[in-house]
Amino acid sequence: MTERIPLSSLFLTFLKIGSTAFGGFMALISVVQNEVVERRHWLKAEDMLDGVSLATILPGPVAVNVVAYVGYRLRGGLGALVAVVGVTFTAFVLMLALSAAYFQWGSIPAVGRIFHGFMPAVAAIIVMAAWNMGRKAATGWQQMVLAALAAGLLLAVGGFWITLAIIAGSGVAGLLLFRPRLPKPAAPAVAEPAASKRASLLSVAPLMPVSMLAPFLNLDPVVTAKLLVTFGGMSVLLFGGGYVFIPLIQGVVVGAHHWLTAKEFVDGIAMSQIMPGPIVLSATFVGYKVAGFAGALAATAGIFGPPALIMVAASHVLVRIKKSAAIGAALAGIRPAVVGMIAAAAVTVGTSAPHHWASVLIFAAALVAMWRFKVAVIWLIPVAGFTGWLLF
Repeated sequence: MTERIPLSSLFLTFLKIGSTAFGGFMALISVVQNEVVERRHWLKAEDMLDGVSLATILPGPVAVNVVAYVGYRLRGGLGALVAVVGVTFTAFVLMLALSAAYFQWGSIPAVGRIFHGFMPAVAAIIVMAAWNMGRKAATGWQQMVLAALAAGLLLAVGGFWITLAIIAGSGVAGLLLFRPRLPKPAAPAVAEPAASKRASLLSVAPLMPVSMLAPFLNLDPVVTAKLLVTFGGMSVLLFGGGYVFIPLIQGVVVGAHHWLTAKEFVDGIAMSQIMPGPIVLSATFVGYKVAGFAGALAATAGIFGPPALIMVAASHVLVRIKKSAAIGAALAGIRPAVVGMIAAAAVTVGTSAPHHWASVLIFAAALVAMWRFKVAVIWLIPVAGFTGWLLF
């Protein structure tokens, strides 16, 4: 990759993606893959799969970690910051507005029918992502078997530990199956990011000053800083997806600090589920209740910042060690397994859609639009939501 992506293009691309990222972390990853790999050709499919593999085993929101990885590969630490801010900006603003409305009037807007339309379209988007990635990552029968096993295990058992076992097991399988016939690896398709090697990790420093501004925007800097530290500490314990995180965050914000009542916590989780972003956006809701805008900003920076920093550091290491034949073989086994995991997510999302003829119609129409007419996925979600509003 020789083209230097402008930071403005990076921000606007992820702002657009983040504005339509409904349906869970795999839906967001699928939209990122479509935009970054299929349409813009900023990264190769195998590089994207490596990022998904890495994000799966690190703490924090998986989709946002993948975005940090993509930003880092394209423009170093500053690119990671720009991409993460872009993809979370719309959801943060919407969550902030809904939080203000909720604590003012005590209600949540009724949007059920619109979100019924989202789910089958999201399932179609994930199916296309699995297909596009699978064509490049599962080219032989061994890779196809690894993909099928990963999908089957995730659907039959599920959970973080099975996910971790799939990644580890497929890596070992890759070493056994693919190392003997791997040629001497070439340099990575995307070289060390444009940021200088000396400053490649230091350039992520802007991630934290964003959150450090919060105390100056609030009359109670101690409470704001406490929110930042509390959510920052919890973020590095977040493994296995946002739903696994719910009991932990409930124990801290309801049980330990009494920042929310039990009802407010449930309502905050419900609002985060109708946002175009991860469920951990409930941190914004909590922060707003405790300390207004500055509290929302501090809690949000805390929940996303530390995992993004860890992801960037791990990406920096991955870029270097991918030159190893052993690592290349392990990744050759992991990539098809990740494709299988994405396919399993499509099944999970699809079965969660309403059992209604309109779901089948929206799913089929979305597939045809992407397959035959190459419609950008960012336009499918709003159309699907409007269709759901009409038909359900």
